[in-house]
Amino acid sequence: MIDRPTIDRILDATNIVEVVSDFISLRKRGTSYKGLCPFHDDTTPSFSVSPSKGVYKCFACGKAGNAVNFVMEHEQISYVEALRWLAKKYHIEIHERELTDEERQQQSERESMIIVNEWAASYFHDILFHNTDGKAYGLQYFRHRGFSDETIAKFRLGYCLNSRDAMSQTALKKGYKTDYLIKTGLSYARNDNKNISNTGDDDHESKSKSTDKLFDRFNNRVIFPWINIAGKVVAFGGRLLDSRTKGVMQKYVNSPDSDIYHKDHELYGIFQAKKQIVKEDRVFMVEGYTDVISMHQCGIENVVANSGTALSFYQIKLLRRFTQNITLLYDGDDAGIHAALRGTDMLLSEGMNVKVLLLPDQEDPDSFAQKHTADDFKRYIDDHQVDFIRFKTDLLLKGETDPIKRSEAISNIVKSISVIKDPIIRASYIKDCSHQTGIAEQTLITQMNRFIRDELNRQHNITTTDTAINANDESHDNPQQTAEVKPTAADLHFDRTNKERILQDAIERMIVQTVIRYGEKVIEKDVEFPGGEIKNVTVADYVYYDLKADKLVLSLPIYQKIINEACQHVHDDGFRAETYFLHHKDNEIVTLATQLSVDDYNLSQRMQITYEEENLKNLVRHLIINYRKYHVEIELKALYKQLAQSRQEEDESMQILKQINKLQEHRNLYAKYLGNNIIN
Repeated sequence: MIDRPTIDRILDATNIVEVVSDFISLRKRGTSYKGLCPFHDDTTPSFSVSPSKGVYKCFACGKAGNAVNFVMEHEQISYVEALRWLAKKYHIEIHERELTDEERQQQSERESMIIVNEWAASYFHDILFHNTDGKAYGLQYFRHRGFSDETIAKFRLGYCLNSRDAMSQTALKKGYKTDYLIKTGLSYARNDNKNISNTGDDDHESKSKSTDKLFDRFNNRVIFPWINIAGKVVAFGGRLLDSRTKGVMQKYVNSPDSDIYHKDHELYGIFQAKKQIVKEDRVFMVEGYTDVISMHQCGIENVVANSGTALSFYQIKLLRRFTQNITLLYDGDDAGIHAALRGTDMLLSEGMNVKVLLLPDQEDPDSFAQKHTADDFKRYIDDHQVDFIRFKTDLLLKGETDPIKRSEAISNIVKSISVIKDPIIRASYIKDCSHQTGIAEQTLITQMNRFIRDELNRQHNITTTDTAINANDESHDNPQQTAEVKPTAADLHFDRTNKERILQDAIERMIVQTVIRYGEKVIEKDVEFPGGEIKNVTVADYVYYDLKADKLVLSLPIYQKIINEACQHVHDDGFRAETYFLHHKDNEIVTLATQLSVDDYNLSQRMQITYEEENLKNLVRHLIINYRKYHVEIELKALYKQLAQSRQEEDESMQILKQINKLQEHRNLYAKYLGNNIIN
């Protein structure tokens, strides 16, 4: 692993203008540089690079980040790989953190397994083109499927001979160890019993001598290598060919799970597709190897396969590195419909925008791609793909007249909507669902809230909330301390208007922006902190402890994480919030920090606002009070509704009224400070 001092040297040496100029042409405009954005089809220079901040931002597509972030995004490589790329560019020697003996052994084993797999992929590919049987069976099969030699090379397709141990024996002769052949799943060991007859005086007793022998897992199969995001071969899929029928598929065999391969972590074709996924800002999900390959050959390259397994969170998070838009592309039969329904709630819960396209009868992505050009295929997709919620509604309610079954189907649809985190998208889906089903919008909202409430209670019962701040915790000076926080009435009241949601995000975003830009600025001096320590109060301190005192948690985890980390590090020597977050190891934080630190317009130095200590304190206080007022108004709205709908005893109604009166007093105080007059 790269040690921290080396990372710091790389970041200090990196000039973002030089890095970006390796990929696109930049021209100086004032204090920044402009160019055509490499992340979308830009026709006017929308891409801006700020050398003073060390960041880039596209004002058209929204891509933003620092130099490391740019290399990661452009080359579709990991954080560590981007650091190595920059180190090579600036001739910086990489110093690795010294690994423990256990880490060193694990790393050595993983590297050895990758080396064995790389050799095997080359071996299978060479057999396909240069061995008589490879050409007669494997190559014939692929060409029968319509794959060109260029496509075969692109996906490193191959063939394993119809022999029990030809590959294993070749590997052993090349010096590859039995242990790694077995761990990668290329070979398996079987006890080979040989009977030896003893003709001595022991009544010709038959004795058995046992030896372990290696056998090829993929014999007589065409080979589909699994290549991970970094371009390393981590596993193989093999399709059995029956020589008697010359190419009829019998079954698939896949590499077993290993230290370098977990099937639910990988997506077939991701390495070949990643750049096009970013460019198109969409990924197509299909089921099989040949679907991916045929679509690539057709000209649609932003496609991956999960190979018939249910989608996992690992796979979804992998895709989210490149896009939030996914189209599930399956056969139109019952199996295709079932596949389209699997894992979609997970996609929705992870913020993916999901569309579904079922192909015509008797067609799959492989056959359809073989018959159409890329333009025709894309036109068909645009004309026939539908939003997943609408797809599910049409599917479950089509021709259904039984009231009980309709009720169950609608409940199923609403449950899928409830997992979506974005409240505006949820509200839009509820409105659309109400229109399609004829069920009152408020009825659907009530049911959705019930699902959300149940899930919140389930999560709070199982584990602590990552971003919650425990106001009763004795260790008040530890921003990283988290604890279980029970949902308030406002937390559980999800049927807010779009205007309210937009207002909440706007206030929270301004709070986070203030912390990123001015987090280390001192606004009060010599204040006693929880625990008795006397320190200066910074913007980050003020925001963190003020929100904590009111048990307020920002709605997005990334917002709260920024507040927590700023408060944790703000008293470190030399800490600057903007620099810290613009060069954060979390790609998502870098993007957000760049968006919030770079103005939409380049102002001259004379026009830029600078805040004195008192002005900055007033700005922060104003934002926090605005946020408190927002939450009080939401709480009041929930209580008014509870009072209107209650059939409770008079004492309980009076209790609600007391809560309302107390909250109204707080709201009026906040409004008075903010300059608004409220008359009840």
